[in-house]
Amino acid sequence: METQQPTSRQRQFLSMDCLEAFYGGAAGGGKSSALLMAALQFVDIPNYAAVIFRQSYTDLALPGALMDRAFDWLLGTDAKWSAQEKRWTFPSGATLSFGYIESENDKYRYRSSEFQFIGFDELTNFTETQYRFLFSRLRRVQDIDVPLRMRSASNPGGVGHDWVKDRFVGSPDHPPEIEGVYVPATLNDNPHLDREEYTRSLMNLDPVTRAQLLGGDWEAYEGGMFQREWFEIVDAPPVGCQWCRSWDKGGTAGGGDPTAGVNIGKSPNGIYYIEDVVHGQWGSFERESIIKQTTIADAERLGERNYQVLLEQEGGSGGKHSAEITVKDLAGYKVSAERSTGDKSVRAGPLASQAQAGNVKLVRGKWNRAFLDELCLFPHGSHDDQVDAAASGFNRLALHVPKRLAVW
Repeated sequence: METQQPTSRQRQFLSMDCLEAFYGGAAGGGKSSALLMAALQFVDIPNYAAVIFRQSYTDLALPGALMDRAFDWLLGTDAKWSAQEKRWTFPSGATLSFGYIESENDKYRYRSSEFQFIGFDELTNFTETQYRFLFSRLRRVQDIDVPLRMRSASNPGGVGHDWVKDRFVGSPDHPPEIEGVYVPATLNDNPHLDREEYTRSLMNLDPVTRAQLLGGDWEAYEGGMFQREWFEIVDAPPVGCQWCRSWDKGGTAGGGDPTAGVNIGKSPNGIYYIEDVVHGQWGSFERESIIKQTTIADAERLGERNYQVLLEQEGGSGGKHSAEITVKDLAGYKVSAERSTGDKSVRAGPLASQAQAGNVKLVRGKWNRAFLDELCLFPHGSHDDQVDAAASGFNRLALHVPKRLAVW
């Protein structure tokens, strides 16, 4: 088996005997190679099992990406490749698999698996719940003499930037949750790359992305329509708010955007409170059940008099039919459907203006981080369903009447 010689930073990463370790920072520091080297360290041990994850199969299969690199290293050895299982099997019986976790529910595909090494390439593309769940798959039987290792690598940025930074990197004001497991690497740490040419390419990026990828700067982040510091987090909203739960329906469990339901209230003094967010990807039947259960719970908690439900109606007959089903299912509640038109950024503009002025607050909850992650990446993030739902609910309350309503 021929691999490139590890750099000094990669050797440091490979020698770590802790449960978790995190590698990277800047682009070109040899992150993917470091993960692949780590996964291959114990393939001579019978029944050793390793897996490396990317967010999508496409990410795994790109030229120069993990599977392509593994082919370069392992083709011509005694290891055997299974295209169907995306797995290398070694003469010892050890295995190296490649997997992907594209949606939140994809993590459950691995609930019956058992690995001694789990790697995440570009960890900031994953949620913290996906990462934590895979610890349940990190185990071994007594006769396998290998350490259990969770290894990951990433550049700054992405939807998971905050939790990855908090867990491994820290900030000038706060140490990381797990100290001593971060191995920073930059382009200058990788002699195998044409550094001068790659630096020239990175200089064409916008300033924030350039700082992230060229310098590995974890403090360079966001800069879109919303800023994290605009949103004060409070323990509870005041009494007397008018409430609107706005739903942006996404795809079913098999793919598409998630569904988001954002409950936002307007207080008597004109301050807005985002009280709760329901967010996930479900099949159509489960989705409708969750919307109804959420509506019942909201109305009981907040009072039916002060509460309404708003649905974003997608274009075409399918969108109208889906809205009709939900409205009929919520008979007895104040519910309406609105056709969204125009640019998403324009629709989110009023919410951003009031947030910047300090007039939008969040009620403390487990959903806060994921909600802020999406807002602060908008409009450049991979998903905008929570932004759309929040903007629609805000506009309904702020403008009193929607531009175009379809009410049943």
